[in-house]
Amino acid sequence: MSKDLLDLRPENVLEPAQGRLLVSEPFLSDPYFRRTVILLCTHDEQGAFGLVLNRSIEVDLDDLLPGHSLAGARVGIGGPVQTDVLYFLHTIGKHLAGSVPVFDDVHLGGDMDQLQDLVKADPGLLRHVRFFIGYSGWSAGQLERELGERSWLVAHATTRQVMARDDEDVWRETLRGMGGRFAPLANFPEDPRSN
Repeated sequence: MSKDLLDLRPENVLEPAQGRLLVSEPFLSDPYFRRTVILLCTHDEQGAFGLVLNRSIEVDLDDLLPGHSLAGARVGIGGPVQTDVLYFLHTIGKHLAGSVPVFDDVHLGGDMDQLQDLVKADPGLLRHVRFFIGYSGWSAGQLERELGERSWLVAHATTRQVMARDDEDVWRETLRGMGGRFAPLANFPEDPRSN
């Protein structure tokens, strides 16, 4: 029997880059990053910055930003770094000053006061915005080491994945969408002993 058939942690075929996803491998024991999908917002020789897409929390944004009228906005935990800072992704970049393109029509940040004004004028715009408390970060070379250890898989991102309202199945759906040897990983139980 080929050793490759027994390798349950296939190697990446994509390099990490801005606008790609990091998908935790099913055996990652780190409780914070277990079964997470992270959008890489930046990746260069200095390191990487990303936001966890599938860790939504129930919190009223008005409690975090008194005086802002963004009630009903989706909020997630973006990562363990700078958990006192609020970040946001959106697909209204061309209308929002200061936003930074990440990929396709997904942008990072921008003028919060202008965002509030836009949402007041059209409350439906809020479905095009996701807020995150904190971020996930890697110093120079750290992500590459973790990729070498096969802690992460790299996948292409879609706007639909990033802006999904229900993030419960993002991890499984992303692995299935990667196809090939990656798709079966989506079916691994969280605790193999319970299988």
